Amino acid sequence: MHVPSGDTAQLTLVTFAEALAAAETPSPDYDIGKWLYAPNFYSEYRYILGTRGQKPLICIGINPSTAEPEHLDNTLKSVERIALGNGFDSFLMFNVYAQRATDPDAMERTCNPLLHKENMAAFAHVLSLSAAPAVWAAWGAVVEKRDYLADCLRDMASIGQSYGARWYCAGAVTKKGHPHHPLYLRRDEALKPFDMEAYLHTCLG
Repeated sequence: MHVPSGDTAQLTLVTFAEALAAAETPSPDYDIGKWLYAPNFYSEYRYILGTRGQKPLICIGINPSTAEPEHLDNTLKSVERIALGNGFDSFLMFNVYAQRATDPDAMERTCNPLLHKENMAAFAHVLSLSAAPAVWAAWGAVVEKRDYLADCLRDMASIGQSYGARWYCAGAVTKKGHPHHPLYLRRDEALKPFDMEAYLHTCLG
């Protein structure tokens, strides 16, 4: 379990640039040739967790839980299965908001603009790793938990457009149109196109 110790505004944040530089430094805890983990230590927030490859699938959840390199939770195990089953050689887990919380209800009530800014820098980085980045929308109805999450998604859509991102979902969308969470999907679930622009307009407009 991870319960936030307090609002992230109380923390001295490691910038994404600093976290990325550290993630390229050999670690006694995991193989940096296999894993991309930023920050490269367990903290109250996480920008990126995933495996390195030539054709990554970028999965977007709402917020990080407890997963670390070599210690994936069930959500991340499902993400990896779906990625490999759809022809990708790696996965990168990213989140709409970077604060760790096992229970999304424990997320802070107000968006920390500095944390959001650094998280968007991380998103731009993972998009830059592919000529035509594939982004799996997988945040589920949890996006309704906090008002600021919709604004975060709008920023992500704008950044994604500048990198030529192709959006996908897996499984059935909710009645309101939210994309399915990675858990409880078939092992052989196929990705299908997701109209991010229409989603933002009709579901979050």
